[in-house]
Amino acid sequence: MVDVIIPTYRPGPELFEILDKLSRQTLKPGKIIIINTGEKYIKDMLSEHTNLPDTLCVYNIDEDSFDHGGTRAMATGYSKADIFICMTQDAMPADERFIEELIRPLSQTDVAASYARQLPKSGCSVEESFTRAFNYPDESVIKSKEDIGRLGIKTYFCSNVSCAYRRDIYDKLGGFIKKTIFNEDMIYAATAINAGYRIAYSADARVYHSHDYSAREQFKRNVDIGISQAEHPEVFAGLSSESEGKKLVFKTIGELCRTGHILRIPGYIIKIVFRYAGFLTGRNYKKLPLSFVKKVSSNPVYFMEEKRCVE
Repeated sequence: MVDVIIPTYRPGPELFEILDKLSRQTLKPGKIIIINTGEKYIKDMLSEHTNLPDTLCVYNIDEDSFDHGGTRAMATGYSKADIFICMTQDAMPADERFIEELIRPLSQTDVAASYARQLPKSGCSVEESFTRAFNYPDESVIKSKEDIGRLGIKTYFCSNVSCAYRRDIYDKLGGFIKKTIFNEDMIYAATAINAGYRIAYSADARVYHSHDYSAREQFKRNVDIGISQAEHPEVFAGLSSESEGKKLVFKTIGELCRTGHILRIPGYIIKIVFRYAGFLTGRNYKKLPLSFVKKVSSNPVYFMEEKRCVE
């Protein structure tokens, strides 16, 4: 049996299209578990839709209770399936074989997780389309500890936008970290790989998922990425993510030139500057005033019970 877990916050109509596509899969989920932040909003939405999957289970939490790792860890407690899939509320299955293809690598007993290919949504920018192709190529791969020297930080790359997990390995490893501002998927993947397991990228399991973030949104998002890396040196220390970032930037600029979008390059470079500034801010957040960190983070609630040691 396979269950699907989707954390939601003020979801739009797109969520119901996702639910419909999940119910039409060649391998149907046993349960679709929604962990929703803010009860009234989704209650009103659900009351307007009568054609909902019978397998849908909705659990509500307060906004102050949400945590990237802790909320998903809690959600897994509602599932007894051998395999569970974590998704986001904006990840749209591309076809009816999505679940079947996503869990296929998990038939190998040493594969702890399998994440899907992300395709750009219709109308997204050229830069974002190329970023999706760079991070999610059309060839599947299974990564292990032996790949760290060759792939570096990308060995641990994994995405809960759409990722399937073997429950037996998940329980053995202790599950998702209970408190983290970001990167709960990569932290778990690193734990699994360093314990001798492997992580699969399934290019045949596809979802539509992309974002055209503004420079400000890029900054705030990358603040959180930097914070998560600073808080987990056991995963990220010694494995620079900056070299991969540089490679993406230069290849994207080359692609913009090749496709005749030269005028988009200045705007793209500005966003890259904001992205890197946000990352550096996050990596050094312990040296900054907490009030400032809260303002620049996209998840200020994370700091309500601050336990850091200020340097």
